[in-house]
Amino acid sequence: MQEKGITPCIPGRKSRNKAVKYDKSRYRRRNRIEIMFDRIKDWRRVATRYDRCPNAFFSAIALAATVIFWL
Repeated sequence: MQEKGITPCIPGRKSRNKAVKYDKSRYRRRNRIEIMFDRIKDWRRVATRYDRCPNAFFSAIALAATVIFWL
C-alpha cells in the first residue's frame, strides 16, 4: 500500500513488538465515517437497496442521514 502512496491510519495492537506510526486525527475521522455508515445501514430501505433508481436511492440515503443528524 505504501508503494501506492497510501499511509496507514489504523493503530497497531498493544502487543506488537514494533509500533506503527499513524495519524490520530485521520483515524478519528475514519471511525466517525464508519459509525455513520452503520447507522445508515439500520434503515432497511438503504441496507437492502430497495430503490433501484440511483436518484431515489441517493434520496433515501440523504433522508436517512438528515434524520440521524437531527436525532
